[in-house]
Amino acid sequence: MLWQSAIDDALAKTRANLMRHSGLYPHITSEKRYNWGENGDWIEGFYTGMVWLCYEYSQDAFFKDAAMEQVDSFRERLEMKRAIDHHDIGFLYLPSALAAWIVTGDEEGRRLSLDAADHLMTRWRESGHYLQAWGPAGDEVNGGRIIIDCMMNIPLLYWATEQTGDERYKQAALIHADKSRRYLMRGDDSSYHTFYFDQASGAPLGGGTHQGYHDGSTWARGQAWAIYGFALSHRYTGDERYLESAQRAARYFLDHLPEDKVAYWDFDAPIDGDTPRDSSASAIAACGMLEIVSHLKEEDPERQLLMDAVASSMTSLVEHYATQGEEDAEGLLRHGSYHVRGDLGPDDYMIWGDYFYLEALLRLERGITGYWYERGGRMPDSKS
Repeated sequence: MLWQSAIDDALAKTRANLMRHSGLYPHITSEKRYNWGENGDWIEGFYTGMVWLCYEYSQDAFFKDAAMEQVDSFRERLEMKRAIDHHDIGFLYLPSALAAWIVTGDEEGRRLSLDAADHLMTRWRESGHYLQAWGPAGDEVNGGRIIIDCMMNIPLLYWATEQTGDERYKQAALIHADKSRRYLMRGDDSSYHTFYFDQASGAPLGGGTHQGYHDGSTWARGQAWAIYGFALSHRYTGDERYLESAQRAARYFLDHLPEDKVAYWDFDAPIDGDTPRDSSASAIAACGMLEIVSHLKEEDPERQLLMDAVASSMTSLVEHYATQGEEDAEGLLRHGSYHVRGDLGPDDYMIWGDYFYLEALLRLERGITGYWYERGGRMPDSKS
């Protein structure tokens, strides 16, 4: 009943948001609310993904029609090349366009997803063999920079090879995943947020951060991206090294959680009464751990350990962080953080947090696994 009531609340809030803010998308603020605007940031795909999840769960055509209307705006955005000079193309087009293909068989959604994969390939830097995170090629600051978040974007490339037979997408994804595993993951199973390479030679220069506490700290959301991202690379490739990396990242995440099982924004930040949490990181990690579980044998003892950890974390999110029962709330999860040191959304609703929270709930309740791959099978049942 715990998951069921939380899902019902999420559907009601998403419906209300669609009716109240037709044609608009939730943006980040620092005012404990959503600021609604056009499709022009890196986060809009999560909102459309939530609408698709609502449709899959409810089979209510209201959600399907709303999602398809939003997908049209992603086509227009790609054609206009509006605010897409970055690596977050998977975050934009997997939960929107690819979801349309997965859920309805919409050929336009498939075509748009392939076009998005082609655009993501423009981030490939042949001199260094990586996907550049931000900015144009040759950018003085970011020209040689990769980012752990990109592990969640390269599934678009794996999928494009599956669809077309063109191996260049998958090869770029594999090389980038291997480079991320080697340089973004540390020996203690924590992660750098970003890593720099010499643009001309590709030589490694060192790790750094953009949103974490300091260059050597472990930014909680980055660690969550590692859990889910490496698990997805394993799904697409069958490479056991990626599954091992995902499991090790998950153990680190779990070992550094506070008593209520919801992460602070950075695992190395000083903790006091004002230290921000990041509920979104815990929601992402829950989805990643459920993805890991789907690849473990029934007798593997880590399977139950991860299922128990997900149940504890999700129970805490539902009971202490969710806005369930608050009719005027537009977000699903309180106490998400975006860029704490930059004072941008340090304690607020985060649309990606809402998306992964709902994905985790639907994985647990119905085996609906989100839009990072074309599906087969279902997740293990969990009692709440």
